[in-house]
Amino acid sequence: MNTNGGSKWTFPKGTPEVRLSHSQAAEREALEEAGAVGIIEPRHFHLYLHSKGVFWQPKGVQEYVVKAFLMEVHQTRRPGEAMRNPTWLSAEEAPKVLAKDREVKYARELQSVIDRALERLRPEKAFVATYVQPRNGRIVIPS
Repeated sequence: MNTNGGSKWTFPKGTPEVRLSHSQAAEREALEEAGAVGIIEPRHFHLYLHSKGVFWQPKGVQEYVVKAFLMEVHQTRRPGEAMRNPTWLSAEEAPKVLAKDREVKYARELQSVIDRALERLRPEKAFVATYVQPRNGRIVIPS
């Protein structure tokens, strides 16, 4: 989705509220900013640095630590924040789009979110079977 300024792409994020857990706040932001509805994991899977501001303005650049949550999206709606333009990208395409017009440091931070998410979704220790159909009709699972 687009950032507030509209010139960069980013993940939904926001400030947690006292009455909401971090995962509930992330779920709210996913709906408001990206129109995503689904099941969010209760615990974050990664922390990353995000920057706001520019060095030539009085407040300068401020860094924030953001908790990243995985969400299984069941449905999408028009987001509450119309200027966001949510767009779904592949894991290969997303780093290039997220890096555009962004300092290398923060582009790498966003790349790390994608990398950690892929590790969680495709754990290397998970059993990946190759099925071979022999002539006798039995399925063999190589070990």
